[in-house]
Amino acid sequence: MRIELPGLLDLQVNGFGGIDFNAPDLTVDRAAEALERMRATGVTRCLPTLITSSFAQFAGSARVLARTTSTAVAGIHMEGPYLSAEDGARGAHPREHVMPASVDDFNRRQDAADGRIVLVTLAPEVPGAVALIDHLVASGVHAAIGHTAATPQQIGEAIAAGATLATHLGNGCAQMLPRHPNVIWELLAADGVFASFIVDGHHLPPATVKAMVRAKGARKTILVTDAIAAAGCAPGPYSIGGVDCDLGEDGRVSLPGTPYLAGSSLTMNRAIANTVRFTGLPLDEVIPMASTIPASYLDTTTAGTVSAEWDAEAGELQIRGVTP
Repeated sequence: MRIELPGLLDLQVNGFGGIDFNAPDLTVDRAAEALERMRATGVTRCLPTLITSSFAQFAGSARVLARTTSTAVAGIHMEGPYLSAEDGARGAHPREHVMPASVDDFNRRQDAADGRIVLVTLAPEVPGAVALIDHLVASGVHAAIGHTAATPQQIGEAIAAGATLATHLGNGCAQMLPRHPNVIWELLAADGVFASFIVDGHHLPPATVKAMVRAKGARKTILVTDAIAAAGCAPGPYSIGGVDCDLGEDGRVSLPGTPYLAGSSLTMNRAIANTVRFTGLPLDEVIPMASTIPASYLDTTTAGTVSAEWDAEAGELQIRGVTP
């Protein structure tokens, strides 16, 4: 079935097509090349995402992205360094660069990014987190909760301060959690908080996706890829911000020798198709999760129109073209 849909918008993408937005050798031309390769998957706008690193490394990538003139860049997503230092919750973020939150540190990062940071993911339990959320909200930057081992009280304080998104909910938390209370239940139950999900079949099992989307509600659900440079590439070794990782034959990206994931090789058209298959929701309810809902969350709009072929029997969405 031939369909048309709004241009897709990815709030969390670390790289694409062999190009890492966190790499020290990133250039404006290479960033533009990654954006163009993403466009072939229907993504016409995105937030290039910079993960936990030294300030020098962050600033180098941020300056390059700030100079990228492509309208595909809707801003920068800063994921870290104000995250949990605990294994599991920290994910692939380097422990040595995890640090407390502070307005001064954020301001110097925002200066390096020429004011382009529009979303910050942080852990509520990190010292200074709530004060920083207050500052972010006052300056028009969206605050998200992620990579956290926070208590329910700490999560409640972050939400009260203005946090409005749970970053890749169900991931970026301990491998083993108490049945209740835990961070997943708290954020699913927070009616005013959006939740993003990585629906690649590796980060969350199908039944978990179905239950979480039902609990959060379609209008508060946002699909993200969390793609790294391995997306759109063959299996093999890759890296994100200097952290080595492997893309397996099954599409799983992981830290070598560990059970931990390190981003994904997911494309947004596959995320949409997987969500339809996992949840049983109709395609026209899922497409907004990857287009108009994240655009509305950012107080922006989608761009362009995507022509695609939907094979309901196979559960596949093939992108045929993007205009303009």
